[in-house]
Amino acid sequence: MTSRIAIVPARGGSKRILNKNIVEFCGQPMIYWTIRSALDSGCFDRVLVSTDSTEIMRVALDCGAEVPFLRLDHGDDFAPVSFATISALEQAQMYWGEVYDVVVQLMPNCPLRLVEDIIHALDAFESSQSSFQISCTGFGWCNPWWAFSLNEDGISSPLFRGAMERRSQDMSDLFCPTGAIWIAKSEELLNSRTFYGEGCVYQPMNWISAVDIDTPDDLAVARCLGATVLNDS
Repeated sequence: MTSRIAIVPARGGSKRILNKNIVEFCGQPMIYWTIRSALDSGCFDRVLVSTDSTEIMRVALDCGAEVPFLRLDHGDDFAPVSFATISALEQAQMYWGEVYDVVVQLMPNCPLRLVEDIIHALDAFESSQSSFQISCTGFGWCNPWWAFSLNEDGISSPLFRGAMERRSQDMSDLFCPTGAIWIAKSEELLNSRTFYGEGCVYQPMNWISAVDIDTPDDLAVARCLGATVLNDS
């Protein structure tokens, strides 16, 4: 049997959206939806919330997660989230005296990620034989091949020269990472200290499930989507 731990990194110092991880979202604290999907998936031996906030700890416990300790470090604006996950994994294995084969990082600001997304991602991970897997999604109505930067005079500098002359249907799909579901073999993650380890693969997912909330505009859009998606789940 493979033992798995889900880690939900949820620091308290969000700035663009105050108390983002526990802000109201479709009738619940935002973090609730990630914890619920992780628990309902039945995929994990433990669902652990890693936080430096006693307020988030109380909310997470009410939602059914385990929060036996507060985060020791990596709670500032500069440390990569994966550092907090690695630290929490080390704390968890020491605290419970357990060793987990697989660790899954689930960001609470991706509340539209559903049970079936988690199950599908884990199935893909186990089939790939890779040690690292990161969720990604395709771009929507914005065609990234036509991206350009603008200077102060409105003059453009295309990122992909010549792409403007090509039809969108003649171009290959492009993807970007999402924080929804990052998976790793625990031993390899502890050794490499990054999810972008050797042989890392990407697993595409539906753009709605992949919605990553960082700004008030993101939150407004996600609330509109969530009113339908989460009520139907």
